[in-house]
Amino acid sequence: MTEHDYEPIPGLPGLLPKDERILWQGAPDWRVLARTAFHTRLVKGYFALLGAWALAAAIARGLHGLGDLSGVALTAMFGILAIGLLNLLAWGAAKTTLYTLTNRRIVLRIGVAFSKCINLPLSRVGTLGLATYADGSGDVPIALTGDRKLGYLALWPHARPWHVSTPQPMLRAVPDAAEVAALLGRTCLAANPHGQLVPPAPVAQAETGFTGAIAA
Repeated sequence: MTEHDYEPIPGLPGLLPKDERILWQGAPDWRVLARTAFHTRLVKGYFALLGAWALAAAIARGLHGLGDLSGVALTAMFGILAIGLLNLLAWGAAKTTLYTLTNRRIVLRIGVAFSKCINLPLSRVGTLGLATYADGSGDVPIALTGDRKLGYLALWPHARPWHVSTPQPMLRAVPDAAEVAALLGRTCLAANPHGQLVPPAPVAQAETGFTGAIAA
């Protein structure tokens, strides 16, 4: 049994008011989260380079060096350990995360060690973004209006990368990201009738750029 078993509604801090209803719920794909937030591919490449360097050094020492490949073995061991730990963290982050969209707000239930719910009223949504990966998963950053700011570290990894001074909450590594972004856009437009929908331009992957979806 976990603390989430005590939630009156999964992903929400309390019961919904009578005029509020859930439109969508989803969570990150932990494998995509591992690649994009915990950068497992980059870490694999780093340890592969270290291993190649250790092997080249052994070859340079000749037959005696080839007989002692402890450096290569240690590099491989630490690499496997690091990748395993990062994958475990990504799995834990995805397992404890639930994104919820209602007709009045977006709720992020996040946190592995300490769970918290972040309520984002639709009236505070300034712009939405969309960027996708080849498998259709992707990220949806949410720029907020108003003076109140959220802490980047409190949001991470559910925060748009590199936006530290003005943190943006982000629905990260969600499957069928384009459909999710479209639903968020329509819901935000219903709550902000003066906004506008901007068709997104294609981008290569989620960390190369974002396109505006809603302008309040």
